[in-house]
Order: sequence, then structure tokens, then C-alpha cells
Amino acid sequence: MTHRTTRPHLRRRSRHPHRTRPLAVAAIAAGLALLASACTAGQPSPEPTPERSTKAPVTIQNEPTSMIFEGGLYREKDSLAARAAESLRDKGNDRAAAAADEIAQTPVAMWLGDQYSVAKVKKVVSANVKAAEAEGTTPVFVLYAIPNRDCGDYSAGGWSAEEYPIWTQAIADTLDGHRAAVLIEPDSLAMLSNCPDETDRRLPLIKKTVEQLKAAKIPAYLDAGNSNWVQPDVIADRLDKAGIEDARGFFTNVASFYGVDDERAFAEKVSALTGDSHYVIDVSRNGQGWKGTWCNPDGAGLGQQPHATDGTTGLDALLWVKTPGISDGNCNGGPDAGVWFASYAERLVRNAAGS
Repeated sequence: MTHRTTRPHLRRRSRHPHRTRPLAVAAIAAGLALLASACTAGQPSPEPTPERSTKAPVTIQNEPTSMIFEGGLYREKDSLAARAAESLRDKGNDRAAAAADEIAQTPVAMWLGDQYSVAKVKKVVSANVKAAEAEGTTPVFVLYAIPNRDCGDYSAGGWSAEEYPIWTQAIADTLDGHRAAVLIEPDSLAMLSNCPDETDRRLPLIKKTVEQLKAAKIPAYLDAGNSNWVQPDVIADRLDKAGIEDARGFFTNVASFYGVDDERAFAEKVSALTGDSHYVIDVSRNGQGWKGTWCNPDGAGLGQQPHATDGTTGLDALLWVKTPGISDGNCNGGPDAGVWFASYAERLVRNAAGS
């Protein structure tokens, strides 16, 4: 704030009771003018004092949502759903191909796992970033390769503790200077209750990844489970230890089926406990809500179309994070986790929200 300076009050001298002759007055005035000119000649004018800015610097944490997902969400042209549609069409299964096609027309986050070596992941990320830049949209990536991923369940796998930071650094380096958003390791924090022995190894790895992405100026979101899993105070403590202060925020409902209202109520509690962190919600398969199980449930349907919000709340975006149509694992007739489940994709499309 600039303070206005008040000039000191100068007492006006009493005029001499006798009049000063006009010529004398003129001579004195001329002399004073010459003196002032001599004293100031060649002296630079004082620079005005700049006003101090009261605006906070723009950071990953306070950047407007419109900038985080500038141009809208990028849709991968060679997605798993698009490849499934082509394969099914070649086999003459037009109905299943049509369902896969419908899913392929929607922007879905791109998952980066340990199936991609360091060299390969750099190529995949770079290609999609360039494609997104060409159309002016923002790609969303999901990292899914932390050691003992899924605590050894259907989606088991991951790099070693030594390999993982090298792999994530390669991703951060490739993204540096570009626009993207990254979701770090779904289930990694919420599932620590299932494999608590991983805590001391996992939290530093996630924190390191957040730091790598922050250095690349990439907004990152961390795992917060969902509204029916871990209590807000428990997950908030894990988020703090995983470095959420350097991230954009957290995500909820990834690969799950709960409605937006329940997820927002939960997320607002977590946000309040983590310094008003922003959050995103996965709505890819929540069109019919929870159906009693997380693994290929009957009756599930596609959720609403993904989009960024207007940025007036903590909710940054509703996303399709989990790829609808891929199996959750060997349950309810499904193939291995991550494999296209054609009949399930058809049911998801048939049961879509609003259908």
C-alpha cells in the first residue's frame, strides 16, 4: 500500500509594514530563479516510487482452473478403446465395435505403467503432448507403476524403488515446458491400509514424484481413495506426508462408481484438511452409482461427459480416468485386469447416465 506523505505546515511570515519597491522585488525574484536553475541543472528527475503489488504470485496451487485444463481435455486418437473397436470390427462383431467406438470418442486419461520402459514412456508422452498442442487441448496422464502396485492384487506390478524415480523423472523431463495434468498412482495412498509395510517406502517415492513434476511446472493430483473407503482425516494425513503442499491437489473415485454428490462432500472435507487443495473426480463409470462391488459390477453405466469446471470451487474437473470397457480383473466373467472386456463395455454404454 502506498502512503501519502503530508507536507509539514509552514508558518507564513508577517509582511513588513512598509511596502517593498517594485524594482527591488523584481530583482530578488530574478535572482532566486537563476539560483534554482543553477542548482538543478544536470540533475536527473527523481524516479517515481513503484507501487508494491498486492497480488500473490501464480503457483500450481492457485493457478486458475481454466489454465490447468486450458483448451479442454485431449482425446487420444489411438486409445485402447479405439484399437478395440477396430479389432472387433475386423472380427465382424459390429455391436461390440460400436460400443467401443462410443467410448473412444470421449477424452480418457492416458495410463503410463511399467509396460513402458524409460525410452518408450518418453516417446508415448511426447507424441501425445505434441498432438494435444496441435489442437490446443490439455492431456491428462496417470502414473501407475509404483512398487508393489495394488498391494499385490489383480493389478499387481510396478518398478523397483530404485527404478521408479528414474522413470518418473523421465516423464517429468518430457513434460517440462508443455501443458498437461498428471494423476499420481491411483490406490497408492488409500490402499496403504491393506499393505502398511509399504508406507515407509511409498510415501517418499510419491513425494519425490511430486517434486519432479513441480520442477517441471506440471500440476499433479494425489490419490485420496473415495467417499466410502478411508476417513477424511486419515487420508489427509497421508496426503500431507506424500507432499500435497507441492501438488495441485488430489483425486477421488478412480475406477470406482460413487456419485458426484457423495464424492464432492468427501473431497471438500479432505480439501479443508489439506490447505484447501483442489481436486478432480473420476466419473467414467458412475452413471448408475455403486452396484455392490468394485470389480466389473453388473448394472454399472458410463458417467457424464468429462469436463473442466468454471473454477469457482475446489473441484477442478470431472474426468474419465479409468478407461471404461477394460476389465477390473478376473471377476464377474472378466479377463485379466486391463484387458478389453467387450460385453462389459456394451453394458456400460447401454446403462449410461441419462439413458
